[in-house]
Amino acid sequence: MDSLTRTPTSKDAALRQRYGAAVPPAGPWNEVIASLLQHRSVRGYKPDPLPAGTLETMMAAAASAATSSNMQWWSAIAVTDPAKKKVLAEIAGNQKHIEQCPLFIAWVVDMSRNQTIGDELKTEFATMPWLETWLCACMDVSLAAQNAVVAAESLGLGTVYIGAMRNDPLRVHELLGLPQQSFVLFGLCVGYATEKAVGEVKPRLPQSAVLHHERYDASRQAAERQKYDEEMTQFSARHELAAGTWTARVKNRLAPMASMNGRERLRGFLKTLGFELR
Repeated sequence: MDSLTRTPTSKDAALRQRYGAAVPPAGPWNEVIASLLQHRSVRGYKPDPLPAGTLETMMAAAASAATSSNMQWWSAIAVTDPAKKKVLAEIAGNQKHIEQCPLFIAWVVDMSRNQTIGDELKTEFATMPWLETWLCACMDVSLAAQNAVVAAESLGLGTVYIGAMRNDPLRVHELLGLPQQSFVLFGLCVGYATEKAVGEVKPRLPQSAVLHHERYDASRQAAERQKYDEEMTQFSARHELAAGTWTARVKNRLAPMASMNGRERLRGFLKTLGFELR
């Protein structure tokens, strides 16, 4: 059942999986860190139900994440209804794993709950419409969701984030019965991975490309990207992926407007949903 649970990986092996040839120095190590380095996106799920209380355990982990000024700007909607998951899959460009997974969680930027307090107190919350407050809410959601993912993966479950909920926020909003001043930032598939979907840990940019000391230093950026492109070329060949290098993937994702899949209208969607960002 626990398809992602493995014998604890040695730090050297885990770091090689994550970074390829650009292995950083090995430091302190434990099973939590080993689990984190084993993360991979899962896009194929068994129909097996989750153990009782799994969702509640994930939510307890989510609630334990940092939250800006304890405002707790997030909510989560657990979706198990096949009909609803089918619609959500369609919105996400027919991603079938949304229908396959036994649990789909919609992670909500929820400013309505705190706005209700202002309404009840007959007090204008002057900071509510500002971009800073909205960014804090988005960060709260993201931190909570990642805690939930770490908890799920520690239990042998697979996960994958679904940003394509933002393809049509209004349709998602209506389907899930959300109030004004709330919207689904992303979804999350949760379940037991099929053997084929477990996949390989995908290499990341070397630490030397993302970790800076005292000040930002891009002097070796081109050389570091070239090394990473070589690593990703090998990974792509093993998995028959079209975009061989990371550079090609960045170009394919950011150059054509069509890759936005409707998300270029997000500002208008947010205004319709009651977000007045200043």
